[in-house]
Amino acid sequence: MASDKRALARLEREMVACLTEACATAQAEIVGFAWLTHRIDFDNFPASLRIIWVFSDDTDKARALAGADKARMIALSAQALAAAGIRLDHVAWHVRFDSEEACWRDQGGDWNRRLR
Repeated sequence: MASDKRALARLEREMVACLTEACATAQAEIVGFAWLTHRIDFDNFPASLRIIWVFSDDTDKARALAGADKARMIALSAQALAAAGIRLDHVAWHVRFDSEEACWRDQGGDWNRRLR
């Protein structure tokens, strides 16, 4: 079990590093994109994996999702996961989009509560 935990921790570190690169790329390319995070339950991996792309406000999020930026974020997600050694058949099923504005409106800015 200890080696399994080490392997999972190593996988998560690699995934975080690769997603960090994707985040930096998107910040340079996509108007209003702020940051990204991920959620994962290794007891239900990879089905539980979610990558959440967060925009500053709902308007920027809507604009990005209406254009080519949505496909770009999904492609960046797929590239990051592949670089971390994670292969998924349908990456788009694991990608979500959100905004800081929505979190403040709905959860008072509490991202931990919002992402549960």
